[in-house]
Amino acid sequence: MYAQMVKSEGMKSRDEMSAEEQAFQDRIDRGEKIEPKEWMPEGYRKTLIRQIGQHAHSEIVGQLPEGNWITRAPTLERKAILLAKVQDEAGHGLYLYSACETLGVTRDELMELLHAGKMKYSSIFNYPTLTWADMGAVGWLVDGAAIMNQVPLQRTSYGPYSRAMIRICKEESFHQRQGYAIMMKMASGTPAQKKMAQDALNRLWYPSLMMFGPSDKDSVHSAQSMSWKIKMNSNDELRQKFVDQTVPQAEYLGLTVPDPALKWNEDKGGYDFSEPDWSEFYDVLAGNGPCNKDRLGARVKAWEDGAWFRDGLVAHARKAAARRTPAAAE
Repeated sequence: MYAQMVKSEGMKSRDEMSAEEQAFQDRIDRGEKIEPKEWMPEGYRKTLIRQIGQHAHSEIVGQLPEGNWITRAPTLERKAILLAKVQDEAGHGLYLYSACETLGVTRDELMELLHAGKMKYSSIFNYPTLTWADMGAVGWLVDGAAIMNQVPLQRTSYGPYSRAMIRICKEESFHQRQGYAIMMKMASGTPAQKKMAQDALNRLWYPSLMMFGPSDKDSVHSAQSMSWKIKMNSNDELRQKFVDQTVPQAEYLGLTVPDPALKWNEDKGGYDFSEPDWSEFYDVLAGNGPCNKDRLGARVKAWEDGAWFRDGLVAHARKAAARRTPAAAE
């Protein structure tokens, strides 16, 4: 499978690499970290910008479906916890935008790409959060899938990205626990509350499986990204691991995973499960999901509404710099 992916992506063989490219790949193979000012292939830089940029956008856009519930959380404690979680997501976006800037792209440029629809974010955030139980399912399933994706990225080959992921993963683990705690409360509550929890699981199960990206056979960038150790595991490998971990958690809650084909496979030591509807996945990526327009519209509005503040910061920085010049001192 991997060899087929390499061939389909048109990756260079070692004989086709320049001396610089060979030396670079040798460093990757030895497990060395690549730092911002060191030489890297242009393809490596562009791949990192795409992956880190999309990751940063996902953290920022991911605040929207949760921020909608801060004022409607059932208790003051739940409000404070959810507010802290949304604040964490903003911090994650900051770490990742900063890491991306070390590759020679500005934050403004990344935002322009997002607003123009030329850079994506995780498809999961184009689905609505209809009930309070969705806050539990988002923490449990969505953050759970995110952790499954992100923990290996602590070992990724690009130093700034790798280091940013260490703190992000620690905080995401709390987000998952927070979500699972909500689901436990709902599943052990009234029949109506348990029904609400099951409904949230039904709606978000397959979108969560889509978070790992398309099947390996259809993934365009996986082989090269894995060769460069930008990506540490294949999409299907991570999806299988997520299912194997999450199904027993659902059983503990007394909830049913909405997949009639779900079955433990003793031979492979994991569950057999149904593939998501990939036509839906690509349709959402193309901008046709339930909330695509709302999510992007909210981000563009926030950017435009904040222009006066960014302009003020720039003006202040210029005045401060002018005061520090010798001419200003005289």
